[in-house]
Amino acid sequence: MTLQPNGTLRIAVPNKGSLSQAATEMLRESGYRQRQDAKELTLVDAENGVEFYYLRPRDIALYVGEGTLDIGITGRDLLLDSGAKAEEVLTLGFGRSRFQFAGPVGEFTDLQQLAGRRIATSYVGVVRTFLEDRGIDASVVRLDGAVETSVRLGVADIIADVVETGSTLRQAGLEVFGETILDSEAVLITRGGEAPAGLEVFKRRLEGVLVARTYVMMDYDIATADVDAAVTLTPGIEGPTISPLHRDGWVAVRAMVPRAGAQRLMDELYDLGARGILLTDIHACRL
Repeated sequence: MTLQPNGTLRIAVPNKGSLSQAATEMLRESGYRQRQDAKELTLVDAENGVEFYYLRPRDIALYVGEGTLDIGITGRDLLLDSGAKAEEVLTLGFGRSRFQFAGPVGEFTDLQQLAGRRIATSYVGVVRTFLEDRGIDASVVRLDGAVETSVRLGVADIIADVVETGSTLRQAGLEVFGETILDSEAVLITRGGEAPAGLEVFKRRLEGVLVARTYVMMDYDIATADVDAAVTLTPGIEGPTISPLHRDGWVAVRAMVPRAGAQRLMDELYDLGARGILLTDIHACRL
């Protein structure tokens, strides 16, 4: 692997899988160039002082932990499973998953029943750490796929895997039990110690996208007498912008509001007397 000269931030990005497309979209929204051909292994964005390396998601924490690359985007599950000397610095809001134990329906109800059992999983590091932290002695069997069938085939007594709707488990005659092993999502990681040059700018751009996805800009006109009540509903981030209108006794208000519930908020403002209520998407921001 040929690395760029000092001063260029070297970033690992998932090359495939559920994290790949969402990571690429976030980077584009953050103003970074991204590859057009999935066969490209690297991409230099000289204007922004970064170079991207497209790697297997499971390998990213290892490259970052060893210091070969400066930062990376991967799953929290993959980071913890790797045992790499890398740490999470920002959650990215996509790729959410939940890891739980599952066994034959009606057979398991308590984690202490794991003792002495065979547990099949693709995340050996995560499961072993979970068991060790709770003093449970069980055998962990590594499988790279089709974990749900391992019980039926006699390879394991229990599985530990990602649970979404649970339909796949039910088809295999399994059900979840016990506490959640891990709640995972996509995260930005870097090697512990001194932060690499350029990390703060990169992180700030991603944070700007996260805020832009969470908030919308709301504009409305309202009578001066009702401003205080309206501002209570739309306090904004550091306070709304209020400007006088040519119409006597009225002002224009602009504030960032949470995207979730924005339509209900428009109804409440309308009932309060606000008019000309507009919602606008935010593409990026800095707070």
